[in-house]
Amino acid sequence: MRQDLPAGAGVNDSQASTTRAIDGPTGRLEVLLDVPASSPRAVAVLAHPHPQYGGNMHSKVVYRSAKTLRQIGCATLRFNFRGVGKSAGIYDEGRGEADDFHAAIDWMHRRYPDLNVWAAGFSFGAWIAVTVGITDPRVSLLLGIALPTQYDLADLRRSTKPKFLIHGEADELFPLQDLWKLYGKLEEPKELVVIDAADHLFDGKISEVGDAIEDLLGDFET
Repeated sequence: MRQDLPAGAGVNDSQASTTRAIDGPTGRLEVLLDVPASSPRAVAVLAHPHPQYGGNMHSKVVYRSAKTLRQIGCATLRFNFRGVGKSAGIYDEGRGEADDFHAAIDWMHRRYPDLNVWAAGFSFGAWIAVTVGITDPRVSLLLGIALPTQYDLADLRRSTKPKFLIHGEADELFPLQDLWKLYGKLEEPKELVVIDAADHLFDGKISEVGDAIEDLLGDFET
């Protein structure tokens, strides 16, 4: 499996979110819950970049994405995969991480049983999110930021769930031309936003990721 480069510096969430732990497949998972001021219109579960290359729930793109999802009315849960931060376990090459994502969905669904779930992620986390979200009937929408095009995405091509993708024009890990090839094979509904001159980590372009999420999903009917 191809792996991501270092995920870049994170941010301080101490004043922004509610930190807690939930039960995961191999022990406790460290999570951050962002809740909108009014009743949420949907639930979003958000996954971070590759655990072995510095990815965690404080990564800048993940942080910005969580804040934007909250601003547009979603109760948003981001979490550390097994072996990251205070989460129990060790890296499991995507298999266990998918189980972690399922556990996060389960927890949010119990908390908000009447709301649709949006499966979202950045880089490696995007692959986990769409892979899990395709088959989970509770998931109504897939959001992939810097989706790894070299990973196994065969099921994504056949999915008829709404698919929203955000990608950097200058992504050095997963070139835009490969993403366009994948996008052309996806079933409708689908939408892609390309951020000009952005690399894989969206260095200097983090705010534009938030803008793209708001433009794509701000008025989306759940």
